[in-house]
Amino acid sequence: MKSWFREILTGIEAQESWRQEVREAALRDKLRAKAFGITSENVDEVIQVRSHLLKSVLPAFSEFCQTTLMVQPQEMLQVLWDLWLPLGIKLASHRQQLERPLIQGILGAQGTGKTTMSKVLTLILQQLGYRTLSLSLDDLYKTYSDRLALIQQDPRLIWRGPPGTHDIDLGLNLLDQIRQRQSPVMVPRFDKSAYGGAGDRTTPEMITGVDIVLFEGWFVGVRPINADIFDTAPPPIITDEDRTFARDINHRLHDYVPLWARLDSLILLYPTDYRCSLEWRKQAEQQMIAAGKSGMPDAEIEQFVNYFWRSLHPELFIKSLLEDPTAVDLVIEIQADHSFSAVYSDALRPAVGDRT
Repeated sequence: MKSWFREILTGIEAQESWRQEVREAALRDKLRAKAFGITSENVDEVIQVRSHLLKSVLPAFSEFCQTTLMVQPQEMLQVLWDLWLPLGIKLASHRQQLERPLIQGILGAQGTGKTTMSKVLTLILQQLGYRTLSLSLDDLYKTYSDRLALIQQDPRLIWRGPPGTHDIDLGLNLLDQIRQRQSPVMVPRFDKSAYGGAGDRTTPEMITGVDIVLFEGWFVGVRPINADIFDTAPPPIITDEDRTFARDINHRLHDYVPLWARLDSLILLYPTDYRCSLEWRKQAEQQMIAAGKSGMPDAEIEQFVNYFWRSLHPELFIKSLLEDPTAVDLVIEIQADHSFSAVYSDALRPAVGDRT
């Protein structure tokens, strides 16, 4: 923990030496400073606003760290200061400019921290006076009976998750109601434990006064790509059957484009190596087994993850988004240890040499 955190948290009058240290830290990462609108002209105001917000959110954040993340709050203060607080301020500003509810998309593979970030942003935005709704792409799954019928039509859709297994109209109706400021709204929820883990809809949740929607999922905002690319696709897309499946799933993505059109902004949690998601899944399952819960063995995990890579391969679909400067508004790179590294607005993404 940086020494100047103590001064901020205890309210000690600012000493010029540590104020200068905070200024330099805020401006040192040029990409992140650009992404969060920090300049040498406004840096003092940014620090003051962020300091007040840090102190107000700290009690709830500390409880979240201890009860949900099972870590000491001090271990998470740096990421709170550097990433989550400025991101929360950025979303609040966007909502204020829109003068209607903000629909914020969050795209990220398993293990990138979508759920954790959404929960922390909810705490921050609450302190800023905004009511946040966390919505997962999982909440839009088709019912159990509808997915059984879907498997009869296409036996390749053995797992819930790929394009085709969601009720897109359900999502469209919900987001349109929220954008039109209808209140209350009935938010669909999904119980993954139903039917022996196959999952099914559960009782919807009635929500009033939504200001900001955090809509997260493993392919939220992902768009169809040129089908010719699958001729030279990377593993595990190997056989003709694999390539046909990948093309068919790519075609199903067209149905989701109207849903993505409701997004006002898209954040990408981008692993520097997409293969990290396989190791993260193995770690998660091993932790569950160690805690006495049921978990998948490594061979089953690899089969599971490879299925999703065959359906929407990150090397093809995520890199395609990054190549379109209009597709993603903010990129947060995730390292193998789950920490974040570079943060940048995709339209401002420079050459690698300009990352410091």
